[in-house]
Amino acid sequence: MIFVGDGALLRRAVAHAAAQGHPVDLVCSADPQDATGGGAPHLHLPAPADVNAHADDLAGTCTDGIVWSLNNRRIFREPLLSRGLRILNVHNGLLPRHRGLPSAAVLFALLNGEHEYGATLHEVDAGIDTGRVLAVRPFPIAPDARHFEVMLQGVRACQTLFEETLPAVASGAPLPPPPAPAGPSAYHGTRSLDRLAAHRDHPSYARATDLGPFAAHAPELAAAIEAVTGSHAGHCLSPRSGYTL
Repeated sequence: MIFVGDGALLRRAVAHAAAQGHPVDLVCSADPQDATGGGAPHLHLPAPADVNAHADDLAGTCTDGIVWSLNNRRIFREPLLSRGLRILNVHNGLLPRHRGLPSAAVLFALLNGEHEYGATLHEVDAGIDTGRVLAVRPFPIAPDARHFEVMLQGVRACQTLFEETLPAVASGAPLPPPPAPAGPSAYHGTRSLDRLAAHRDHPSYARATDLGPFAAHAPELAAAIEAVTGSHAGHCLSPRSGYTL
């Protein structure tokens, strides 16, 4: 199997798959250290580099036909989608309600007073987060939850969902039917951040824009917040987070 993405979530997934005896054929990321836990070759692919330009390499290297996408901002297009690979994405958010950038999805989930967030495993197609949903791991949003706390819970849910579904995916066994879609469908991209100024007086604005340690990982949102308030979006990491980025 091949892994595409970045950061601690990708690194943990690679190490876990290797520890469980699954073949890790290639890791595609910006940091060569992401591949060390699986003892696999590394393809230097800084985001948002075109992973599709390496379609022949991925198809020729993958021994089981499975490609995992975790914490990945690279878009899968042709010719990679036509290589017969099974490409699966672990998305930080409940689809189709939280399509797009997870940082923006969490922002508007808090501003909209949503009570649930989570992680989704789905097949990758030509759209953005539009492929068939295979499994979800939801969790409630606490009434006083801040942006970085929901993001951290989402990352943990992504990791757990990957570990739970890996055996079935690797063996080709069917996964349990997923619950009804978390609709309606909504896409949260960089353009959605243009609406941020209109929410400045919202009672949940402070906690919805408290990026904490995620400020460095959500530059578009951090810049939008700074443009509205004139202050940085990052704050100290809460001791109750219990997660290392």
